[in-house]
Amino acid sequence: MHLAFEKYIVLESSNLLLKPITLSDIDNLLYIATSDKTLIQYSPKQIYTKALLTTYIENALDMRRNHKRYAFSIFSKSDNCYVGSTSYLNIVNADDRLQIGATWIDKKFQGTGLNSECKYLLLQYAFETLQAHRVEFSVDERNIRSRKAVEKIGGKLEGILREHTLMYDGFRRKTCCYSIIKSEWEAVKSRLEILIGTNSKC
Repeated sequence: MHLAFEKYIVLESSNLLLKPITLSDIDNLLYIATSDKTLIQYSPKQIYTKALLTTYIENALDMRRNHKRYAFSIFSKSDNCYVGSTSYLNIVNADDRLQIGATWIDKKFQGTGLNSECKYLLLQYAFETLQAHRVEFSVDERNIRSRKAVEKIGGKLEGILREHTLMYDGFRRKTCCYSIIKSEWEAVKSRLEILIGTNSKC
């Protein structure tokens, strides 16, 4: 696997455009980030003020320069607006694996199928272009909505790490570890295509 961090990676469907996050996305995403303080309550890093969002994006850019993370902004072409952000994380080219995470989407677009389409684009690029062998997801045990979303598309729960991540409020969360491996991709792909195809937003 070779994810080239210097490459300008664009993932696109008829409805969505995922492009590398930049400092200009502070303004593009500010309304979403600040409209609901609980938007990413299960994330160790918060974004509910402009200062917090700026730090979040600057950190994502630093991590890309250090070959650890590749963050995207999510733009809905059908609605002509930015709707959130997502990332490839914990990228290990030598082991042919990466993680999909740090995903947050405007609450008015949650439950519309947009997240499924976003995951489809990310997984398709990972398995079919990058030739990844394994894609991982790490989810706070308390985040039932996200856990169900990963399970719905075929993510397999491999275990729960106890007191794994220190949160912004001092709480130590348990982290649920999921994965999809290369041999499972075609089945997951078919499932996602059905989910996307049956939703009017996608």
